[in-house]
Amino acid sequence: MLNAFVRHKDRLVLMPTEDHQLHLDDALWVDLIDPSAEEREHVGILYGSKLPDADEVDEIEASARFYLDKHGLHIHSLFLHEVDGHPHNTSVAFTLSEKRLFSFREREIPVFRLLRLRARRIRDVAIDPTSIYLALQEIKVEALADVLEEVHQGLEEVSHMVLETKDRRLEEAIDELTRHEDVNGKVRLCLMDTQRDLTFLSRYGDLSSDRKKRVRELLRDISSLLPHNDFLFQKVTFLMSAAQGFIGMEQNQIIKIFSIAAVVFLPPTLVASIYGMNFVFMPELKWIFGYPLAILLMIVAGITPYWYFKRQGWL
Repeated sequence: MLNAFVRHKDRLVLMPTEDHQLHLDDALWVDLIDPSAEEREHVGILYGSKLPDADEVDEIEASARFYLDKHGLHIHSLFLHEVDGHPHNTSVAFTLSEKRLFSFREREIPVFRLLRLRARRIRDVAIDPTSIYLALQEIKVEALADVLEEVHQGLEEVSHMVLETKDRRLEEAIDELTRHEDVNGKVRLCLMDTQRDLTFLSRYGDLSSDRKKRVRELLRDISSLLPHNDFLFQKVTFLMSAAQGFIGMEQNQIIKIFSIAAVVFLPPTLVASIYGMNFVFMPELKWIFGYPLAILLMIVAGITPYWYFKRQGWL
């Protein structure tokens, strides 16, 4: 899919599809979403070179993610969103020049849709390529802050699952903790990648004083979110350790019960084993009260160790 946007009355407006062939040169922002071969060829002429492939967009080396050439600044930036109900970081390739902004991605991302909505309704949100890119990064950082808040609220609920003695749900808590840890890790990766993006932009981009101020504010926002991200990691670690500790205590309690049961029933079993022998010379076999005596002896042999354990406080 190819979306081209032009500036109209200080707003960002989507260019009609039929105008792509004729007026794509006027586009302020060219946004490619999993483009077809025809779209790649058409935009490649305007771009001036071959568009990056999906494998190139996902490269992790700094030299592949941030560089400057005759076409402008090339920045590959991570965006967090959900894919089939699971958090996923998608890498988006940007090429920023004085005339226009190119963006290339494999799938739709909510941040882009939100920017289009804002820019269509509000003046001066995105009036040039640099402001479009910065607006995307600002919306992304806002969304990441919201995700961290959701993770924090989720961990508060997990705390009740783990620490409440009456309604303790440890297995469910561990499942939730692993999910929150995964989200928190992806948020951290996205924040650190955005920090590198903006640092590269401030170093090599031809920014006005207003643009530099926006970049500094974004970097400060990211710096304030990273400690909160670390705190959530520590909270996840604490709750995971607590949950595993409680599970271990419950297992030890079960093993303790079985161990005490084995010790309690061992003496009666010994008595029953002795009187279950089939030797010819066993004087007790002719006793009239031999059977009730053996039963009584087994009961006493079982109660005695139980009473002793109870007195010692082991039960």
